[in-house]
Amino acid sequence: MRFARIKAIVKSIRVTEFVSTVEMESPIIQVTINDGIIQGNQRTNIDGEKFCSFLGIPYAKPAVGDLRFKAPEPVEPWTGIKDATKAGDPCYQRNEFSFAIVGSEDNCMHLNVYTRTCTPEKQILKPVMVFIHGGAFLHGSNDPNLYGPEHLLLEDIVLVVINYRVGFLGFLHLNDTTLDVPGNAGLKDQRLALQWVQKNIQYFNGDPNNVTIFGESAGSASVHYHVVSPSSKGLFHKAIMQSGTLHNPWPYSNDVALEFAQSIKEDVKTEKEALQLLRSLPINELYTFQEKYIKVKGVWGVAAPNIEYLNKTAIITAPATQLISSGQYNKVPIMLGFTQREGLLFEAHKNLQKAAGIEPEKDIDLESLVHPHLNLEKDDAKRQLIAKKYADFYFQGENAKDKVMLLTDFFLIAGIVGSAIKHTKTSTNPVYLYRMTIDAGLNVFKKITNINEPGVCHADDLGYLFHMPLAAKVLHKGPLEDKVLRRFVKLWTNFAKTGNPTPQESDLNITWKPVTENDVYYLDIGEELSLQTNPEPERIKFWRDIFQLSPFTIDHL
Repeated sequence: MRFARIKAIVKSIRVTEFVSTVEMESPIIQVTINDGIIQGNQRTNIDGEKFCSFLGIPYAKPAVGDLRFKAPEPVEPWTGIKDATKAGDPCYQRNEFSFAIVGSEDNCMHLNVYTRTCTPEKQILKPVMVFIHGGAFLHGSNDPNLYGPEHLLLEDIVLVVINYRVGFLGFLHLNDTTLDVPGNAGLKDQRLALQWVQKNIQYFNGDPNNVTIFGESAGSASVHYHVVSPSSKGLFHKAIMQSGTLHNPWPYSNDVALEFAQSIKEDVKTEKEALQLLRSLPINELYTFQEKYIKVKGVWGVAAPNIEYLNKTAIITAPATQLISSGQYNKVPIMLGFTQREGLLFEAHKNLQKAAGIEPEKDIDLESLVHPHLNLEKDDAKRQLIAKKYADFYFQGENAKDKVMLLTDFFLIAGIVGSAIKHTKTSTNPVYLYRMTIDAGLNVFKKITNINEPGVCHADDLGYLFHMPLAAKVLHKGPLEDKVLRRFVKLWTNFAKTGNPTPQESDLNITWKPVTENDVYYLDIGEELSLQTNPEPERIKFWRDIFQLSPFTIDHL
């Protein structure tokens, strides 16, 4: 997730300054997979060690025409050799950094594969890590200039980074069962990509029986959807959720399809008419109308996952939090966590808007920050009570301008800690919780949005896990950043390999204990690593009391 549409680029960064390293000349590598022959190339990680790269491998048919808004269908085999040396298109969207409309509708359902062992003969199969990008379900892609493998490929794993449909193309849903648009097409793209991994990853020396899915923000929430989805059972064996879970208030959408169509053409009366209209529009017009609609309605509850009616392609047909509380989900080892001041993202957006000459968004009204899982009506007096509690707790009754910690807790930390506790209570598999507090030169989102406040912003962890030529001009890697980068990589890949981020043979010199029913252990990832208990205790107690105000959330935390 990104909490709002990023509509500009900081003045100090220009698109012409972005550095690309992914199309350099290098030895050509051919691999035969189930669908045909692909041709990739060889690259090197940050230590100069070689690995093989295969970009833009299609896993689905183009979702155009009658397939627009529907579940994806597997790609058809091809003849000849498919070039996999250049990055594929993003799915149609406004680029988060250049402010340009980019991508396509007919060539965006693809994935990138990176492996240190390029020939499949007589090799031991390696652990597989599949990354799902964030972007508020509205933006993002698997662009290797943003999610480069040069950090994670320090370790002997196979990395897959997937593309999926975003915006209404990926998350429009209709309630009329005869129309076969139950929603969650973007999540179903992800699921089809995971099925592709099961069928093909051995050709890259990956082990289909040792797959870890991981994601950040909306990608993290997507991971959680696969954890609770019966249809994703067996497609992965471990899960990492970075800054986003289904106990958070934002990874859900309302019924807006008919209203959206009526915002384009007033005389649309039925969902069938809405679907006919929305399928008839060229992609550029559909996207223009989407942006106008979101500008009026806001980001929340518009283009995001939904609870589906029963259907053969369904991801989820019951409330996710109920499934977790009842233990009805795919029980695998879980690692999850948050950054210290996630809510700095809102300051980032203001900086972007100011740099582009756009009037910054208004401050969020406290009464609008009532958790939707509380299920309170708009006129419920508890809304005013909750707003007063926010003011008293976070601002000591003052109308403070700095809402960073309230936004941090409301949008992320309360739900993430709640998810850790709930999974611990309902599964025998370990749950590892972390907090990121390192504020240094690879904190990518702070750097590209020119935030000068202390603390760690939403998405800052990505600069340590991924090589980012796109942001090379503003990132700095000195000895401290290099040390922290390698720790991140070790923790994440140890978990992918063994299900334990600090196994006995680890050289990290710390034991990361999983959460228990009595103690919420967590690893603080700062300049050093330290094991602590019960994160943000006063704030967590405050949110536990808030959740007690409704029977729908009484066991949320």
